[in-house]
Amino acid sequence: MKMSVTPEQVAAATRTAGLDLAPETAARIATAIAPAFTAFAPVANTLPFDLEPATFLIAQRRGRRA
Repeated sequence: MKMSVTPEQVAAATRTAGLDLAPETAARIATAIAPAFTAFAPVANTLPFDLEPATFLIAQRRGRRA
């Protein structure tokens, strides 16, 4: 499974955060982060912990004894 990141997706994500990017900047960011997304693709959606920040400590401490 190959995941690609497009400049349009980068621009949309930054607009959501309240930032506007020039198209060439969005293209540079997409090119820079695409290898990381591609490398992560085989394990995407298979990680055994919740990524929601409020439960991070619970997931991190699971299995530890007090």
